[in-house]
Amino acid sequence: MLQIAYSPVYRLRLPEGHRFPMLKYELIHEQLLYEGTCTDNNFFAPQPVDDRWVLGVHTADYVRQLKTLTVPAEMVRRIGFPLTAELIEREWIITQGTIDCTQIARRDGVAMNVAGGTHHAFPDRGEGFCMLNDVGVAAHYLLETGQVQQILVIDLDVHQGNGTAAMFQHEPRVFTFSVHGKDNYPLRKEQSDLDVELPTGTADELYLNTLYDTLPKLIDRVQPDFLFYVSGVDILASDRLGKMAVSREGCQQRDRFVFEQAIQCNLPITVSMGGGYSPRLTDIVEAHCNTFRMANSLYF
Repeated sequence: MLQIAYSPVYRLRLPEGHRFPMLKYELIHEQLLYEGTCTDNNFFAPQPVDDRWVLGVHTADYVRQLKTLTVPAEMVRRIGFPLTAELIEREWIITQGTIDCTQIARRDGVAMNVAGGTHHAFPDRGEGFCMLNDVGVAAHYLLETGQVQQILVIDLDVHQGNGTAAMFQHEPRVFTFSVHGKDNYPLRKEQSDLDVELPTGTADELYLNTLYDTLPKLIDRVQPDFLFYVSGVDILASDRLGKMAVSREGCQQRDRFVFEQAIQCNLPITVSMGGGYSPRLTDIVEAHCNTFRMANSLYF
């Protein structure tokens, strides 16, 4: 049975008119239940992550600022969320959700977090709706506990995983792979182990052929024993921040290919949702739900 990390705290109450589609987390959960793809037994509620694992990739000063709500105003502005105790609790719970998913994936092949993919979180700062780097913390956890030897991060959010790239630039056991929009945020890119930049307006054929050509060779080259997949749906043509033109079907084919590669290579994979900013919530929720549906159909 597909196991999915989800907690009601994933949906943080934001000021009226805030541009982040926070409601999507609750709607993904409700839609998967409503349509019968999942039952309550598919979902588990994480607890807050132990600071020990957070401090493995984030600086002590930054963690202290988060926990004492003393983050500098300029950084709060770059993060984009009002700084509250509820927000901090949410970040710690989401991050533990991704850690929990790694343990389940090692048993079942796959596990998924309804939130996460917070790849703009750097060791010493947050930005772009990201505060703790859930994939970074979970990767550190796996390495520190000796469960894996080599990790491949497959980041297919439309925005470069700049925080993750910076976090592991001197860690050869974590290979960071990002496929993103060349002209999109962040303006100043970091250097992943492999960056593939796609032009504005990229549609299904170029996007999928790029992935088909790159990912199998990369798995063969890196020889990972664990995969993280950031499955942002901001590559959609409907996305107001994405600058790409991928269809919902193309996005679904992307997910299928990533899962098929994991299955063929017998590699456990943990999935974090990443971004999605289409004006219609339906477009965001449907594209995200397709990722869960695809995993469920291929693995179970």
